Amino acid sequence: MKNFSVQSIYNWYRDAIRNPKYRPWIIVGSVAYLLLPFDISPDLIPIVGWLDDGIIAGLLVAEISQMMLERLNTSNTAGTTSTENTEATRTADATKDATTVDIQAEEV
Repeated sequence: MKNFSVQSIYNWYRDAIRNPKYRPWIIVGSVAYLLLPFDISPDLIPIVGWLDDGIIAGLLVAEISQMMLERLNTSNTAGTTSTENTEATRTADATKDATTVDIQAEEV
């Protein structure tokens, strides 16, 4: 039997929620797991029952917030880099033309 670890479950959850094909199913499944009384450890057991719900809720919130931050960063950089790159290219070309000296170096 393969090694079964918490890290492997976390990696599976993270990969599955980042896959656009499975993302809605993982989110719905996680929310259903939190709301339904059928758990790995029932919520009637005071601390242990809440622990698994807390882990699932933490994973769900952490991964969704990380995906939102990445999307926000890519949209911000995509919108600003196109104009900044154009201006930077023009400035670099002007500076290059003004300061470039073409020298042919030969070995002595």
